Amino acid sequence: MACKKKCAAKAPSELGYWQKWHEAYKDELLKNIMPFWMKHGFDKKHGGVYTCVDRDGKLMDTTKSVWFQGRFGWMTAYAYNHVKKDKKWLEASKSCCEFLDKHCFDKDGRAFFEVTEDGVGLRKRRYVFSECFAAIAYAEYSLASGDKAWGDKAIELFKRIRKFVKNSKKYMPAKYTDALQAQGHSLTMILINVANVLKQISDDKVLDQQITESIELLVKYFIHPEFKALLEMVGPNGEFIDTLAGRVINPGHCIETSWFLLDVALERKDEALKEIALKILDWSWDWGWDEQYGGIISFKDCRNLPPQCYEQDMKFWWPQCETIIACAYAYKITGDKKWQERHKLVNDWAFEHLKDKEYPEWYGYLHRDGTVAQPAKGNIFKGPFHIPRMLVKMMDLTKDM
Repeated sequence: MACKKKCAAKAPSELGYWQKWHEAYKDELLKNIMPFWMKHGFDKKHGGVYTCVDRDGKLMDTTKSVWFQGRFGWMTAYAYNHVKKDKKWLEASKSCCEFLDKHCFDKDGRAFFEVTEDGVGLRKRRYVFSECFAAIAYAEYSLASGDKAWGDKAIELFKRIRKFVKNSKKYMPAKYTDALQAQGHSLTMILINVANVLKQISDDKVLDQQITESIELLVKYFIHPEFKALLEMVGPNGEFIDTLAGRVINPGHCIETSWFLLDVALERKDEALKEIALKILDWSWDWGWDEQYGGIISFKDCRNLPPQCYEQDMKFWWPQCETIIACAYAYKITGDKKWQERHKLVNDWAFEHLKDKEYPEWYGYLHRDGTVAQPAKGNIFKGPFHIPRMLVKMMDLTKDM
């Protein structure tokens, strides 16, 4: 990080705060989260990972999320590369990558969304997130194993993803009819992160090209200062769509985007991009933080009208994780105590409400007041990604504070 001089000047109480949490994140990762998924998720018979597990880890459904074959493949390799050289993690990453490569792609090159435990395709979706997570798994496993072939697969898949996006009418069934022309924030933001991961194993110019293209789209089209918001859906040229769908703010997504941009800004030494990232984070905190009950809520309407989504005021696991990362990141590069205070608010709230006090792993779905909506530790959408990624990222951010 480029803030070591600032960090060295922190007051002892500030340093003690981050040092304490550095150890807590490490303990949570090594004693709770990773052991839970290695025991209850890793499928040594068929390969890959199960994620549909109950509160105690009991398997509820053998259907496999293709998202999580990539996510766990990446996570185990990333932990191997950044935390400790645990051969079991490397084995799990290899298993996920091989399961993906053998079973999770259809004849048209698109990935499935769900498969059976032994890899028979069940469902596809229009989105290319499954492909994106497979690409980062291949890249991180290539780094961990030293096997360049997986890095080559990652780059080939990334270029295929770009082809799918550029020819979306052919490869990605339309979400709306031609009467509504729109573009979404989610894909724009995730491609920044995917390209950034792949830059570790390749200097292919297409990666920086993608990052630049995505940032230009975000800044030109999705950021709407009139609402102090980054919107989830806009018109082809950034037009504000004044409908329930067009007014959606997803604070968690926006906050995740902010730290993706901080990664790029620090690498490129781009002060203007850093300020944009901090502005997005500041706005999104204001939209997302629940002053009454604490925690980051799921959705807001940019005109403060009632949101359409039924889960609009629920507290999911992943926005809390992204906010923990982003606030720590912002504090580290600015030294502004506001971000440490916000980090403490969301971090304390997450550990108090999401962490299961009786069984390993964290809850994923809470009501607005922080009570548990359902206790399962995983499903097709929740599994070993946002929580362990937060823990490892926070270990890295706090290690020299």
